[in-house]
Amino acid sequence: MKSVFGDRKTIIILLGPALLLYVLLKIVPVAWSLGLSFFEGNSLRGFEFVGVDNFVKFFNDGAALQSVGVSVVFAVLATAGQVTIGYLLALLYVFVLRRGSAFVRTAVFFPMVLPTVAVALLFKSFVSVGANQGPVNDLINFFGFDSVEFLASGAGTMAVALVMTWWGSMGFYAVLLFTGLLDIPEEVIESARLDGANGLKLVRHIVIPLSLPILLSSLIFSFNSTLKVFDSLLALNGGGPGTQTAPLTLYMYRTAFEYAEYGYGSTIAVILTVLCLVFTLAIFRSSRTKVED
Repeated sequence: MKSVFGDRKTIIILLGPALLLYVLLKIVPVAWSLGLSFFEGNSLRGFEFVGVDNFVKFFNDGAALQSVGVSVVFAVLATAGQVTIGYLLALLYVFVLRRGSAFVRTAVFFPMVLPTVAVALLFKSFVSVGANQGPVNDLINFFGFDSVEFLASGAGTMAVALVMTWWGSMGFYAVLLFTGLLDIPEEVIESARLDGANGLKLVRHIVIPLSLPILLSSLIFSFNSTLKVFDSLLALNGGGPGTQTAPLTLYMYRTAFEYAEYGYGSTIAVILTVLCLVFTLAIFRSSRTKVED
């Protein structure tokens, strides 16, 4: 085996096809988008080199900056909910349900396999008003209150979108964090219990520090995925009312494919990539600071 993997030709033959696909499907589109961000126009009227004008335009574009705010707020709140709920469920699996958690894990994970657009339409019907009023407003009416048009305001739409996102993804993060908790040695847990660490003390001083790497990975994965949210907000309310819940991805889509401004659309894609990189580095930096302290 060592002789096989020590041969450069064998390594190239084994990794070459996968590396070629990665370059063609990942590196080339990113490089193409970066290059296109320095041009203005489309394939019909042609392209004109404008340098960094598209980036200057972005930082003076009120609609773009509003979309950045929507994306960041949604990502922060969605990540906090996903990881917190998932971690609580993982603790439930390990310390309460133990071996009997298989059915619960399967049931909680099930929403993850549903199409995002289908889930968005389902929640839209849940909170609807009027002739086809959903069960949420039926319940509100049952307690003597007037129906609430959740999707008529930005705050209401955002609240529904967050609940929908938490419900749909909490099972994934619960299973992910559950696997991390399983790596904690049982001897460490038992030793801590013998020393008097139980309940919240055990979780705070033993479980959380030892599961910090998987928590960090969950935060990064969750933030990057929610920062690029697109289909769920589009299906839920089209980014409305108006553009109050339009994320940066939706603004990029409309700019590039509805208005055919490929150069400016590529600029927005580059900004979104930089945002993901900045927040990922910030999470790494904050975690390293905590470890050093």
